[in-house]
Amino acid sequence: MGAAVCKLSGKITQQVKRRSSGCKYSCHPQCRDRVSLDCNQSDGPHALYTQDHLNNNQSLYTDVEKEKVQQAQFSREEIQHKIDLYNSATRDHLKMTLNSSGLYTGFIKVQLELHRPITVRGCGGGGDAEAFYLPRGSVNTLHISSSNTVRQVIEALLNKFTVADNPAKFALYKRCRREEQVYVCKLAESEHPLFLRLLAGPNTDNLSFVLREQQTGEVMWDAFTIPELHNFLRILDKEEQDQLQVLTKRYDVYREKLQTALKAAGVPA
Repeated sequence: MGAAVCKLSGKITQQVKRRSSGCKYSCHPQCRDRVSLDCNQSDGPHALYTQDHLNNNQSLYTDVEKEKVQQAQFSREEIQHKIDLYNSATRDHLKMTLNSSGLYTGFIKVQLELHRPITVRGCGGGGDAEAFYLPRGSVNTLHISSSNTVRQVIEALLNKFTVADNPAKFALYKRCRREEQVYVCKLAESEHPLFLRLLAGPNTDNLSFVLREQQTGEVMWDAFTIPELHNFLRILDKEEQDQLQVLTKRYDVYREKLQTALKAAGVPA
């Protein structure tokens, strides 16, 4: 598919771009029924994040401040009422409970969408670690409290799978559906997933959680181990040598052609 040739507005624009996020094709609303979008999106490590980036246009700081205001507005009676509504609407046995301390506990489900392999500590108390890919789309259930932050949820998930990787390599996202559109936004580390779950209700179409690798646009070098960093240096050195060979060969060809042209014109090289 070619690049976008015309602009759409409103809901139709979002729908077309979402269907053809691989090639960015768009058309007039009246032409939409005549267009067949058969482009295939790459299954590379950033394939699932392209559209999410378009939808993730909210400030993390604003989200955290909004959550603080919402929590402060709810009294104990209002929280209990929301918990009762939540428990009556849930289709499974994963209910919430309000404790005498004012904190409440419950369950959240987190979908794992990891494209890179994870390092798992050896079983049986051994020091060996093994790297492998987790099945994409697998869902894990965690029992947490309303005081647990996003950072703590990520650490709990990694501990549950005995993952040795630095938690800073991962991020928790919230996914929701509105008017047949799917929005995915990164959660700030200080947000409270169980509070978001309570507000949204048990329906996972309204809200679901996804664990992914960090996609900040900048490499978090302090999240890698010393052997990993040394390996990166070796890769960079090899790439540098390869690029130097390509450039040297290119200019050798240019030099040869120039010398040939000068010789044909009777000018000494």
